[in-house]
Amino acid sequence: MTARQGYRSNSSALPVVVVAVAAILLSLTQVFAGEADVVSVDARQQDEGTWQFSVAVRHADEGWEHYADKWIVVGPDGTVYGERVLAHPHVDEQPFTRSQSGIRIPEHVSTVVVKAHDSVHEFGGVEVSVDLDALR
Repeated sequence: MTARQGYRSNSSALPVVVVAVAAILLSLTQVFAGEADVVSVDARQQDEGTWQFSVAVRHADEGWEHYADKWIVVGPDGTVYGERVLAHPHVDEQPFTRSQSGIRIPEHVSTVVVKAHDSVHEFGGVEVSVDLDALR
């Protein structure tokens, strides 16, 4: 009977596998962070035709590569009446509220929708409809 030869592993492939798995996991975290959601909206008429919006947004901000980066106020016909750019990630502040004043909305517009945007998924999370006629 002859002796069996031992199995030799090729350990040089291990770093390549580790890097590949890390890259896959990193890309999955961007998907799992989800879309930015509008949690609440406080709209107040300032002057005739001018509004202030305070919008609470929730998003699993992960840093500069994936964070909620703005919210917008949109009319029924798709016209964007206002936008608040969010200048940095809010990793440790969730949900967070930011305001924008001076948003000019024509008197004939009775309803607007507030949408949040994030740097990976863009728009697509929970939106909030605001009945302006009820607030006038």
